[in-house]
Amino acid sequence: MTDLETRAAPARAGALRRAAPALLGYAAVRALGLVALALWSAARDKSAYTLLTARWDALWYTRVAELGYGYEVRLANGDVHSNLAFFPLLPWLERLVAAVSPLTYADGGFLVSLVASLAAAWGIFAVADHVYGRRTGVCAVLLWAALPVGIVQSMAYSESLFTALAAWSLYAVLTGRWVSAGTLALLAGLTRPVGVAVVAAVWVAGIAAFAAERRAGDADGPGPRTRRVLGMLLAPLGTAGYVLWVGHRTGRGPLGYLAVQAGWRNGFDGGYAFARFVAEKFTSFPSALAGAGLVAGVASAVWLYAVGVRQRQPLPLLVYTGVVTALALCASSYFGSKPRLLIPAFPLLLPLALALARLRMRRSALALGPMAVVSAVYGAFWLNGSGPP
Repeated sequence: MTDLETRAAPARAGALRRAAPALLGYAAVRALGLVALALWSAARDKSAYTLLTARWDALWYTRVAELGYGYEVRLANGDVHSNLAFFPLLPWLERLVAAVSPLTYADGGFLVSLVASLAAAWGIFAVADHVYGRRTGVCAVLLWAALPVGIVQSMAYSESLFTALAAWSLYAVLTGRWVSAGTLALLAGLTRPVGVAVVAAVWVAGIAAFAAERRAGDADGPGPRTRRVLGMLLAPLGTAGYVLWVGHRTGRGPLGYLAVQAGWRNGFDGGYAFARFVAEKFTSFPSALAGAGLVAGVASAVWLYAVGVRQRQPLPLLVYTGVVTALALCASSYFGSKPRLLIPAFPLLLPLALALARLRMRRSALALGPMAVVSAVYGAFWLNGSGPP
């Protein structure tokens, strides 16, 4: 399917009922992951809840919620880690939860992530169901839940919130709800820097719709065109607004946010640093095994994207996935972060979901069950170790 006129969106009254198998399956897979984490953490005399709410980025978000912006850490090597690198929507929500309830900011982050992960699962189902049908939608959600780094979806991180906003924005684009698409893209742009991927999807889809109208010699009328333009204008306001505010705050103008990221040694180098990091793995054994795994992972992501192109996924999905994947793989950020940076790239899973949906239910379950168990065990091992950065 190549255009936005796929199948009609289900009525609101039946949408939740239609998505129920996917949401129940998602909850079951993630509950398995949390149980595995609790048991593993207890065996190591650690708090599973602390691992979910008070490590790495989760701490930075709660500091923004509690103290606002302006906090930074100066390292011995001269690097400056500023909390201006973290976009504001998650800490705003943490602050809101703490203001209306007895929960702490960390509790608020955990609650927002749990709710957002279910919203993300529903959005992923809605997109896959709209394009390929209900069974593919269920399989796509279960695959997303069973990602090796799926435990991040339950952490006080912004990945689940961003994925929820991105998925529903893409669904709104696919169903012609342009103002909703633009508003959700705006909010996604206030959540993570990769919000530009959602903006790109909205704009490319909007331009393609105008071009299709011109070729066909007709138009939807002034009302639909106005809503489309409004959605396109709304989409970049979140990302642009925060980046410009950071530039004003730092006194460095529009490039101020890039300077903040440089303090974290984050940037876009086309993948050079990552390629060098992978190449260095092959200089010794057993690190060569890790290098082979990294190469296989990158090759798999590229292959899945190519399959999506061959299967003629809708243009907004291809644009969104391409930008998310490129930013994840071609940035010079900490290399251990790359698997979780790909979590929002859920359309990469659609070719696998489509293949699973064509199998008998028993065979699909035999494939997905072990994946869920491996994800749960790996997530518990990973979070009790060095990850996730």
